[in-house]
This record gives sequence, C-alpha cells and structure tokens, in this order.
Amino acid sequence: MEKINSEAGLKAAILKLEARQADDGKMLKEQLHSTYESMRPVNLIKSTFHEVAASEALKDKIVNASIGLAAGYVAEKLFEGVTSGPLKKLLGAGLMFGVTNVVTKNPDIVKSLAKGFFKIIIGKPRERRQVTV
Repeated sequence: MEKINSEAGLKAAILKLEARQADDGKMLKEQLHSTYESMRPVNLIKSTFHEVAASEALKDKIVNASIGLAAGYVAEKLFEGVTSGPLKKLLGAGLMFGVTNVVTKNPDIVKSLAKGFFKIIIGKPRERRQVTV
C-alpha cells in the first residue's frame, strides 16, 4: 500500500478499505449460506441420489441384480410347484440362489436369451386374412 501523507488521502483509504470489507462480508455470508444449505441432511440425500442416478455402471449393476433376483424367484416358484415340503423349500432356496448368481454374473447372455425369447413370442405380425362372404 502507498504511504498516506494527507488527511484526505487517509479518508479515501479508509473508505476504500470499508468498501472492501463490506464486499468481503457479503461474499462470506453468501458462502456460509451456501455451505449451510449443502450440509442439510435433505440436501445431502438429494445430491447423493442425483450422483447415484447419473452413474451408468451402478444402474447396470442394479438392473442386473434385479433381473437375477427375479429369475431366481421364478425358478424357485416353478421348482416348488403346488406342494411344498421342507426339503423342497430348501432345494428351492438353493436353486433361487444359484440362478440369481448365474444371471447376475452373466447378464449379457441372459439379455440375449430374453431378446430371442421375446422375438419368438411376439414374432412378426400376421397378415389379416380377408374373408369373402
């Protein structure tokens, strides 16, 4: 800073420093408010959820795990059938666990099988036959 030699220079320097202090105080208050808002539990949960929702790898893992669990559940229910004894329940749980692991670890194979299955079911639309009367 320059050396101040007059009373007018001193007053100008004081006004300049007071203006800078007011600006710094305003910025500090804004930063404090911003930090307070970001640290609120609701906002922390929201930001975490948005980060998770943006992650493609995590989405794929969740979808693959869901497909695996669904396939395991269906396999268990098909195995148990109408009657369900204790041994069948145990074997059904083991089958569900095994199918879930296989499907979760090999999602590409399962997806391709599912696409082929849906193509067979849906097939090509049949042409409507014209009926003559």
